[in-house]
Amino acid sequence: MALDQSFVGRSYPPTTPYEVGREKIREFAEAVGDANPAYTDQEAAAALGHPDVIAPPTFVFAITFRAAGTVIRDPQLGLDYSRVVHGDQRFSYVRPVRAGDRLSVVSTIESIKSLAGNDVVEIRGDVRDEAGEHVVTAWTKLVARAAEEA
Repeated sequence: MALDQSFVGRSYPPTTPYEVGREKIREFAEAVGDANPAYTDQEAAAALGHPDVIAPPTFVFAITFRAAGTVIRDPQLGLDYSRVVHGDQRFSYVRPVRAGDRLSVVSTIESIKSLAGNDVVEIRGDVRDEAGEHVVTAWTKLVARAAEEA
């Protein structure tokens, strides 16, 4: 069953702030194999003009995907998460995520499409710091595969 188009444009309340820690950034950089010293060394980050270590660009996915869970679990939307695969991900940064940031995300359903019986939902996550300044926008595309015929 196709998802309700009236959900396009619906925004969900901001998440509880997530405090970005140096250790989480270091662990993430190691996990993705990125040895950029700005991710682990405050002096290296300062030499690039940052007040503290910065996070690799995809670090914010963990925060925005958790926020998208509010959309995914909305019973009125009716998305069958057991059939969902991650279709695409992209980011648009205003500035890097930094250690010490306290980030909140507002998730908005940007589009709902039906393609070959599959439901495709694009969720925009607008990430702001504690002062309300825009840091990054992330777009997550989810594809709910069509049910197989019996």
